[in-house]
Amino acid sequence: MEKNDMKLTRKTVVVVGATGLQGRAVTRHLLRDGWQVRALTRDPDGTQAIALAQAGAEVVRARMEDVDSLTAAAEGAWGLFSVQPTVGSPGTAPEFTAEDEVRWGVNVAEAAHAAGIGHLVFTSVAEADRHLEERLPVNLVSKWRIEQHIAALGLPATILRPVSFMENFTGGYALRNGTLSTGLAPEIPQQIMAVDDVGAVAALAFSRPEEWIGREVSLAGDEIAPVRIAAAIGKALGIPLPYVQVPIEAIRALSEDFAYANEWLNTRGYRADIPATRRIHPGTMDFDTWLERTGASRIAAFLDSARTAGQDA
Repeated sequence: MEKNDMKLTRKTVVVVGATGLQGRAVTRHLLRDGWQVRALTRDPDGTQAIALAQAGAEVVRARMEDVDSLTAAAEGAWGLFSVQPTVGSPGTAPEFTAEDEVRWGVNVAEAAHAAGIGHLVFTSVAEADRHLEERLPVNLVSKWRIEQHIAALGLPATILRPVSFMENFTGGYALRNGTLSTGLAPEIPQQIMAVDDVGAVAALAFSRPEEWIGREVSLAGDEIAPVRIAAAIGKALGIPLPYVQVPIEAIRALSEDFAYANEWLNTRGYRADIPATRRIHPGTMDFDTWLERTGASRIAAFLDSARTAGQDA
């Protein structure tokens, strides 16, 4: 292989789940930093995939349930970013299970190993490493199991462990009937993080492999109570937006696992070091900054579409 070809290969990063929120954020930052990005998606003809191609990414069809397609897509690349859907999170298919998440994460790790990837960055979740100390929600345990498989393969890897995302408050998951409604206790501060900041840290990790390979880093941008979140959104949009807690028993009637996840957040929760996150990425957004930059406009767009849909009905 010629020198120039080797340099080109080492500048290619594969982004798994490229059309999802995290995948798009990572792709944006990598392209901005001059990397070649191979964006993997099950639907190359979809709207998000077309937008990634227009931004400069090479869009490739691959499915996380098909390890052979992942391996073929990773061949010749130097880096790989891995993220899987989380059970119960906004946008996740109802039939998707924790076992599916683990299987998909394991498949990506196996593909990275088979393709000889030089740096894998995996997005896990904060507190996943507390698995041996206490009972954790299933969405934390599933990511811990993927982390363990990555370690068992001996992959050169960075584990990013963000807390809950600010973007969870932008759609029907939390915005219902003129209120902000979740199972979180109104006055208990919750740690949250903007997805774009995870993308920035992932790109930073790829740019400094000698510093980041072997690291496990928790990430958080703010700590804020749900009533304060509702008030901040209402102020930004100029509308009343009360916070209403969904009773845990109502959640339990639908899902014991999801009920326990809310109970865990209300009693134990995330303990990421916010100042440490800002030392890594000084531009890390707090909730008000995120609202000003992108959050308020996204929430307004959702509310407008919901109103339109209601009128059409």
